[in-house]
Amino acid sequence: MTNKVIQRAIDIAGSQKKLADLCGVAQPTVWRWLHGGGIDAKYVMPIVKATEGKIKATEIRPDLAPLLRAS
Repeated sequence: MTNKVIQRAIDIAGSQKKLADLCGVAQPTVWRWLHGGGIDAKYVMPIVKATEGKIKATEIRPDLAPLLRAS
């Protein structure tokens, strides 16, 4: 199952490698995110920043929405 939000983030960044570099992870980590691997909460904001806010935190991890609203 492909994570459509991560696919959009890859498209915005230009490649899996570029997204990985912007998020401070290795490219295989982005591949795992793309193919249904869990995304640790600490990478949500780096992904948002890497996409210049085009991807929202709640799109990446909807389960974190209550926490994000509280901050």
